Amino acid sequence: MSFFDKLFGKKEKENLDQGLQKTKEGFLSKITKALAGKSTVDTEVLDNLEEALVGADVGIDTTIQIIERIEKRVAKDKYLNSGELNKILQQEIESMLVDDKEQSFRDFETPLATKPYVILVVGVNGVGKTTTIGKLAYNFKKAGKSVLLGAADTFRAAAVDQLTVWSERVGVPIVKQGMGADPAAVAFDTVQSGVAKAADIVIIDTAGRLHNKAHLMEELSKIKRVLKKIIPEAPHEVLLVLDGSTGQNAIEQARQFIAATEVSALAITKLDGTAKGGVVLAIANQFKIPVKFIGVGEKMEDLIVFDKHEFVDSLFNMKMG
Repeated sequence: MSFFDKLFGKKEKENLDQGLQKTKEGFLSKITKALAGKSTVDTEVLDNLEEALVGADVGIDTTIQIIERIEKRVAKDKYLNSGELNKILQQEIESMLVDDKEQSFRDFETPLATKPYVILVVGVNGVGKTTTIGKLAYNFKKAGKSVLLGAADTFRAAAVDQLTVWSERVGVPIVKQGMGADPAAVAFDTVQSGVAKAADIVIIDTAGRLHNKAHLMEELSKIKRVLKKIIPEAPHEVLLVLDGSTGQNAIEQARQFIAATEVSALAITKLDGTAKGGVVLAIANQFKIPVKFIGVGEKMEDLIVFDKHEFVDSLFNMKMG
């Protein structure tokens, strides 16, 4: 087993290839069409390429940046053929994805920087937030870490119930109070309990309402303030969950949440059911926030630690099926 296989296992790669199938089919067929029968890269090729990128929900701004970078390279290396263009396109797309500052975090087994490591999870209802928390808990537990969940989305009884179901499925403890309880109080109790239990990782769910940004900002600020009373550096991460299948709408949600709180990482879900996987590029490039996890299916294993090189490689991998 090579060093590279260890970083990104064969199983993860298969899940990724499968999960990106729909995006890949649309994206690659458009790019193949854009390059069909062309021996050099001319204006027509670049126009077709632009159309293919926009069609895969890469977004106008990001697409223009990619095209401009390619134009520069074409101007420099006069005799560029379409095979080389494919390679350059992969390099440029990869370079647009932001690296996670914690480069050491390559899989769920990686030792966490501090204990307990507190993750605050934000995102609107319906994007797969609770499911993502459940999958995170499962993967961290499977990797030998002790996990504690906190149900601080107290505005919806269903949210607390859903998280409770996940805690039972995964077999990890949960801290919760009744519906309507103060979210900051639940978050405080969770972290206090995490410290007492010497948990490795604490994952706190928060309310997913966006209709009133000021209220959301206030609530998240309050949660952060109370956490700092127990652990001054907490939360160590604010993870925003976005539904990749909503395409440009996910970008709008990201904009709103980033305005309301300091988001440090992204999890993009439901990429398996959509041809809009290009939105990952648009979001990462526009907000300069690293994508840390992607959801590519229903199973608990189908939450993958994001690796930009592998993602782009899967996107361009011609082996269909």
